[in-house]
Order: sequence, then C-alpha cells, then structure tokens
Amino acid sequence: MDDRDSLDRSPRDAVGRTGAVAPLAPGEVTPLGGSRVRITGGLLADWQRRNREATVPHTLEQLEKAGNLENLRRLLPTKLAENEQVRPYQGRYPFLDTDLYKTLEGLAYELARPDEGGDLERQVMRDFYEETVGLLERVQAPDGYLNSFFQDPDCAKAPWEDLAWGHEMYNLGHLAQAAVAAHRQLGDRRLLDVAIRFADLVVERYGPTGEEAVCGHPEVEMALVELYRETGDERYLTQARLFVDRRGRGTVVSRVFGSQYFQDHVPLRELPSVTGHAVRMTYLAAGAADVYRETGDRELLDALRRLWDDMVATKLYVTGGLGSRHSDEAVGDRYELPSERSYSETCAAIGTMQWAWRMFLATGDAHYPDVLERVLYNAFAVGPAADGRAFFYDNPLQRRADHDQRSGAEEGGEALRRAWFGCPCCPPNVVRWMAQLADFLVAERAGELLVAGYAQAHVDGTEVALDMATGYPWDGEVRLTVRRAPDRPYRISLRVPGWADAGRIRLTVGDEAVAGEVPAGTAVDGWLTVERLWRPGDELRLSLPMPVRGHVSHPHLDATRGAVAVARGPLVYCVEQQDCPAGVDDVVIGAEHLAAAGTVVAPEADGGGPAGTVLIRVAADVAPPRSPELYPVLTAGPRAASPDTDTDTDTSTADMLLVPYFAWGNREPGPMRVWIRNV
Repeated sequence: MDDRDSLDRSPRDAVGRTGAVAPLAPGEVTPLGGSRVRITGGLLADWQRRNREATVPHTLEQLEKAGNLENLRRLLPTKLAENEQVRPYQGRYPFLDTDLYKTLEGLAYELARPDEGGDLERQVMRDFYEETVGLLERVQAPDGYLNSFFQDPDCAKAPWEDLAWGHEMYNLGHLAQAAVAAHRQLGDRRLLDVAIRFADLVVERYGPTGEEAVCGHPEVEMALVELYRETGDERYLTQARLFVDRRGRGTVVSRVFGSQYFQDHVPLRELPSVTGHAVRMTYLAAGAADVYRETGDRELLDALRRLWDDMVATKLYVTGGLGSRHSDEAVGDRYELPSERSYSETCAAIGTMQWAWRMFLATGDAHYPDVLERVLYNAFAVGPAADGRAFFYDNPLQRRADHDQRSGAEEGGEALRRAWFGCPCCPPNVVRWMAQLADFLVAERAGELLVAGYAQAHVDGTEVALDMATGYPWDGEVRLTVRRAPDRPYRISLRVPGWADAGRIRLTVGDEAVAGEVPAGTAVDGWLTVERLWRPGDELRLSLPMPVRGHVSHPHLDATRGAVAVARGPLVYCVEQQDCPAGVDDVVIGAEHLAAAGTVVAPEADGGGPAGTVLIRVAADVAPPRSPELYPVLTAGPRAASPDTDTDTDTSTADMLLVPYFAWGNREPGPMRVWIRNV
C-alpha cells in the first residue's frame, strides 16, 4: 500500500489495541474519544478552529525555520555518504525532536477530521506529516535508536551518556504517543513501527535485567503504557512500572540542580508532596496513574491520591496553574503562590490535565475533571494569543507596568507573548492538546455514560448516542438529546462542577423535574445520575446558574492576603488597565460589589476574547492614596488612613470591566491583576 493511502482511510476509534469497541468491564471507566466524540460548536470549537487555521501552520513554519526538520535531513544516509562532516545541529537543546513528535500527534487528529479545514490547510499538514514520518523512518539507527542530536557523527557526547539532560527517553515518549495517535486516528502504523523499534532498544538496555537508570525528564512512562495498550506487548507495561519505581534513588546525575528537581530524591510512593520541576512532576504522576490503571497497584493509587489532594489544597493557583519558581521551573513550597512571579508553565497545565484525566479514569471521582476544567479554561487557555500565533511560556496572575516575560534560560524578555522560543516545548504541546480536546469530555462504564465536560458536541457511545447543546462556559444551560439507546434502563450521569451552587441546580427530563434533591455542596460523588429507559428524542436538561462570585485565599497564602479573585462558572477573571479608569492596584472590591455586579456580552472580539465573550461589569471603590514610603510606620486608627492623607476623604468609585483571564494580554501591554484588592 502506498504510504499516502494510509491517510485516506477512515479514522479509527481510540478505544483499545486494535480500534475495535471492546466490552466494558464492570466498574471500569473507559474514555470515549477518537471519532466517537466530536465538538461541533461553541468556545472549544473556536479554539480548535484557531488551532487548525493559525497555530498549526505557524508551528510548522517555525519548526522549519528553527531547523528541526533539517536536523533530520542532514542525517539521511545519502547525505552522510557524500560528506565527511554533516551540517551542525541547529538549536540549543538535544531534545528538540520532541517538538516534531508533539506536532505529529496533533496532526494525526487534524488529518482524521476530513470534513474540517480547507484543502490547502490539509495539504500543508499532510505534506509536513509525510516528510517527517519518512525522515524518521530513514534516519533511525539499525538498533532502533533515534535522536538527531546524538546521532550526529561529530557529537561530543555518545548516546545514553547524559540521561539527566539528553532526554532520549523523553523523546521516545512523545514519539510513541504520536505513533499511537497516528495508528488509531489514521490507521497508519509507520510511525508505530519506528516507536516500537526504539522502545525495544530501551527495554533491552534498561529492562529488568539491564541498567537501573531513569531519564532526567519523566514522560516515557505514559507512552510505554499506551504502547502496551496498542500492541499488547507486556514488556512495555513492565518497563513503565520499572521507571516509576526506580525514580527516587538518586540515580540522575545533574550538573545544575539537585535530585529533588528530578523527583529523584524520594520514591514516588513515599513523596510527601508534589515537588521539583512542575512539568516533570505531573508527567511522572500521570504515568504512574496509567500504571495503576493497568496493574491495580493500590499502594500506587493511594500515593497519587495523597499527592493530588495536597497539591490542590496547597500548591495550585486559583487558575489551576502549577509552579511558582522561575529559577528551576519548580512547584515551590506549600502556599508559595506569588501572583506576579507565578511561573505556571503552559506545559505544566497540560501535565496537570493529563494527570487529572487519568485519575478520573482510575476512580470515577468527579473532583478530577473539576480541576481539569479549571486548568483548561484558565491556566492552559491563557497560553496562546487570540490569533493563535504567539504564546506565553509562563503565565503570571499579575502584570506590573514594567514587567517583561522571561522564561527558563531565555535571555531578555518581551512585554507579552512570543512567536517562538529557544526551548519551544509549549507551542507544539498546545497544538496536540487543542486537537484532541474532545477526548476529555465523556467516558463510559458498564451501563452508564459519564458526561465529564460540557461542550456543543456529537457523542456516540457504545450503547447510547446523544447530541449535547450548550453555550458553556458562558452559560450553564446544557441540553442532551438522545439519538440511540438500548432497550433497557441505562444511566446517564452529569458532573456537577465544584463551583456550582448545589441548591440552585435544576435537572429535568423533558418537562419533568428529576425527583430528589441535590445534596448540599455536591451531588452524589459529584454526579447527578438519571437511570431510565431512554427513547430517541428524549431530552435531559441541566441548568447550572452562574452568578459572579469572589474567592479569597487561605490565610497561610501571604501573597494574596487581603485580595479577592473574581470568577463566574469555570472562568477566572482579571482586570486589565484598559478597562479600569483608576490604577488596577488602587481599586478595591468586596462581597457587596460582587453581589451588584452584572455581565456584558461582547458583540465582537473584546480584550482578546471571541465574539460572545461574557465580561463582568463591577463598580469598585478607589482607595485613597497611601504614604509613598515603602514601609511606613504602623499607627493606630482607621486602616485606610495614611500620614499624608485626610482620613475623612471620601473613597471614589470606578466602573470597570473584567475579562476572562485566558483573554488577557491581547492588547497593548499594561498592568493586569487577577487578585484585586479587598482592603
């Protein structure tokens, strides 16, 4: 069969090793992804369209410009035979192949949707996909090794010499995930064969009887489990478990950071709290969750639950961002969550969502998709610009007038987002995650469909098919219309978001309210379930009121004491200077202001948000000026008083608009705050 013919086949379902729909095991939560859930409208569809029309072509252009493809081309056997010395490797880091792999994973999803995108867009994606896959097939070493940096005959280092920073297995991880996506979505196994050869080499070298070592950057653990699911080869599952359990023995040798940076100072099962490099931490935890799902290792699940609960309670930003330290891109201590120095790398947001989804599949607990949703609409969505062609690497919750964005080891800074980076891990990660958003909305277990996320979508479950119509996240009205159902009672379960006021939720089937009250604070395990004999045309309606609300922080969180974060539904909001007649550092809001706040639907793109964006209008107080001293002496009397002001001065007011946090930074650079003064 010609290679291109593989891309013209019908998309395959991502539901098992062969693409066939397998029977559901009792109690097992199984994702409903691939072609079986399709987003058809709303904000997520807007994001996917932007990804396809802008972010993908921009990424392909930047990868070519940065030399990622040329790093492979120069290793072609014909070129090596003609030249005694190959062209120098382009780029600062030895793991830049991974950006090609993440992009290929996204392309597999995009090319599997033949009814979306123009002919030119699809041809550009197809050409890139074909050339890259062909290059990888041709330059892979006879033993299966694949890394364009270390395969350079003039490279000063040998393969496997620098596991801390060489990232060969990290590269394998993203290669394998791209390969599985291509096989499931396109029926194309060329990349899968490349990944299998590389994985077999790793198993041979680092397997049960091999060298006891781990990669400096976790990622391969997730991929090896997925490779096991796709091929049925248990060696890959065994290897994934080995890598999870070997970490924590201090085997990663680093020139810069200590073992905690690599989560290599304490075994994962004994780790007291998420720590070290935030992306590494979440990738490791997600891989361990995959290992649990396949092995049933209860001790591992208990450790992951404990780490997750501690992270959410003490280390996660209100936006869902993770990582407060720029120096080592690390998580930080408990309650160490400064707003203007929030690192919250976009890749860490993706890692957190990967971990959250796997924990949901492992437990069925609605708490995990709650956090996934918070991250999706805030910490992740803020990364790309409104036009899809520039990106934040780190994502602060506050911008001062003189702030420049600085990320990792990059020199210099820019006021807002950049078109590309020296370490461009985030943009290709955005490409693949945006392309597969539909995979994280719905799941199944025997006799039950679990709707974990809300979007306008077509859902084709194993036993039930339905259409979901909603304006979420702008409004909380969700309508499910059944298209197909079994001839017996079946359960449809809807997640009750953690932000929702349980006392105001309404659930109806047709015109009939569902009997029973929603328990205070939450539904049963976070789900509202209706079990009945369904007929085509039956409608299930969920109403989730979305009042404006304010959040204050834990008293141990010093950075945001005396401030309030404003939210509505799953969205966190912020104030930009363009929408505030006073300085954003001087406005003060309290519960009474939020109770009187209203919403405004932007008639067209406003502040970077798409048309239809819901803005919040609130009247705030403007605090009188304080002493210009940085540390004035504390005196008795009204807290608003200062040595240089009249205590009887009336506080003025300012009407301001708040925009969704994900939409900030798309106008001229200016101050911004998520946490607004409360005193």
